[in-house]
Amino acid sequence: MKKIAIIGLGTMGPGMAARLARGGIAVTAYDIAPAALERASAMIATANAVLDTLGIEGTADNPIKLTSDLAEAVADADLVIENVPEKADIKAGVYRQIDALIGPDVIVASDTSGIPITSLQEHISNPARMVGMHWSNPPHIIPMIEVIAGAQTAPETSEAIKTLIRSLGLLPVTVKKDVPGFVENRVLYALLREVIDLVEQDVVDPEDIDTCVSWGIGYKLAVIGPMALLDMAGLDIYNSVSSFLNADLADRKDVPELVKEKIEAGTLGLKSGSGIYDYTPEKIAELQKSRAQKLVAIRRILEERS
Repeated sequence: MKKIAIIGLGTMGPGMAARLARGGIAVTAYDIAPAALERASAMIATANAVLDTLGIEGTADNPIKLTSDLAEAVADADLVIENVPEKADIKAGVYRQIDALIGPDVIVASDTSGIPITSLQEHISNPARMVGMHWSNPPHIIPMIEVIAGAQTAPETSEAIKTLIRSLGLLPVTVKKDVPGFVENRVLYALLREVIDLVEQDVVDPEDIDTCVSWGIGYKLAVIGPMALLDMAGLDIYNSVSSFLNADLADRKDVPELVKEKIEAGTLGLKSGSGIYDYTPEKIAELQKSRAQKLVAIRRILEERS
């Protein structure tokens, strides 16, 4: 693939664009919002600095074209990556616009975090050429990308995306069934459901659950995958513990009150300066820099040991 168009910059788009461009691919990124386009230049520069730190070789100075013209963005593209907000109606509108601007051989991939690809395919004229390509945040640091075929996705479409991912030195994960949330977010949200439930029940404070997960579960899982962890612990141990613990784990189907109350108060997290924790602008900048440095350091160690 020689040219890729990214539709929607937001949080993920700039990092995706930087990583693809580093692979020598011509990238054009589109957004309807002038503020997003203005913010993207700085975010791309930050992502490139991180890629330099990671030692990702390639065309670091390959210019990424930013545009508010959709037709210009998708012109001559081999792949169009949709990265607009997680609302099916917004995505459907984008697909209808793209449809009139691209040829039948152009692959359209969605970076949706969990909307089934099969349902999104209903809004495009050539569903065989549509596939899920779910990057993990931050996309220029996390090397894993989920590839999800919808009911009408042609096998060669999925293979083309996996070939692209491998060519960039990244890790494709094949999601064999088009289930909501795919794999990464299903596992993540199962964990989030349990930790929020424990906080709501006053079993533990947020700070302590973060310590427990980061320095306990997360520390191990960064090195030993969960299925391998079963073997390490022993399947007989898992059988014994799960026989009583599974029945007591949170299985609620609603959104927790803790989250609803925060949203109603307008405290959404980093973006609003308060969420589970409180943040100053200085603290946010410090956290973003520190977290990127730690992710880079951990990735280097994992790559050395793989």
